[in-house]
Amino acid sequence: MIAEITSKPDSIKTGREIPEKHHLASSKGKMMWILSTLLVICVVFSAGNGAVHISVAELGEIIAFKLGLVNSTQVEEQKSIVFWVIRLPRVCLGVVIGAGLGIAGASLQGLFRNPIADSTLIGVTSGASLFAVFVIMLNVKYFGILNEIAGAYGISFVSFLGAAVTTYLVYQLSKVTGDGGGVTTLLLCGIAINALVGAITGLMTYIADDEQLRSITFWNLGSLGGANWTSVMAVTPFVAVSVFFMPYLAKALNLLVLGESQAASLGVNMKSLKRKVIILATMGVGASVAVAGTIGFVGLVVPHIIRATFGPSHRTLLAGSALGGAIVLTLADMLSRTIVAPTELPIGILTSLLGTPFFIYILWEQKRKRI
Repeated sequence: MIAEITSKPDSIKTGREIPEKHHLASSKGKMMWILSTLLVICVVFSAGNGAVHISVAELGEIIAFKLGLVNSTQVEEQKSIVFWVIRLPRVCLGVVIGAGLGIAGASLQGLFRNPIADSTLIGVTSGASLFAVFVIMLNVKYFGILNEIAGAYGISFVSFLGAAVTTYLVYQLSKVTGDGGGVTTLLLCGIAINALVGAITGLMTYIADDEQLRSITFWNLGSLGGANWTSVMAVTPFVAVSVFFMPYLAKALNLLVLGESQAASLGVNMKSLKRKVIILATMGVGASVAVAGTIGFVGLVVPHIIRATFGPSHRTLLAGSALGGAIVLTLADMLSRTIVAPTELPIGILTSLLGTPFFIYILWEQKRKRI
């Protein structure tokens, strides 16, 4: 899964170097230690807070009793059930999906060399949304075979299929219309396909009845409310592949900062790099969108926070974005189920409320640097 490189990126003989700045931590190890600690704290905090409060001591007692380390527990059985059946699967799903969205955003920003790039630009999110809307609109009578195969996860299965098909279409279209599928052409084709998919989704929404419209709207807002151990196990392999293999492309993405032609002259196989980044990003984001619906801005905002804090090198950026995405989504999910308790605020609303000001800040910073 490693892009082909014939020369070392850190000893480039062109006289140009990838700019480095002084940041909070200079090594990947320090960054991993800091973010991993924060993630553990967030997981414990999120697992203990909600409609039913569970203290840290009670969490420890529940886990120790389950593992057989203690013979009895004073914690109410209701709290134990809430933790194992509802709270923990939801926290785990938030960690997995956040990691997938974060690392996909960082890799796509590196591939497109664009700080505002994310999975929506290559049709992953819009394709998943369109296919989910199709399932909701056409209902089960046309999807009997699908329901027999996928059961309650019919929408998730079709959404992942939609993400993969749309991304493949964008990639093939860029090869036909551009000079061998350049990054700029890929970006433009993604914008065009996104516009088409958005129009079809809008048309389907327009002709939907009230019940269908409610389902479509709720799905598009994103939620981890349907989390259980089955959904965690369903999405984890896809995100794990993305998180494990994407860091192997860090060297090639670092060289791509110099430009496509220079990266190619230094030994980066651009065609292979684009294909691998897109496939891995689609696996992570497509599976995440299929299970939790549309959750925006995590893949856009988190890489910027990691880049500004720990440096621009993809050696730290990719792993840091995965951990950062897990932290952000875990906290966002905790807020979504506590600030309006006992009801729940769709998590997509929270991430959009937090992400939009940051997006405007990015645009402002870019303008300030050009002055």
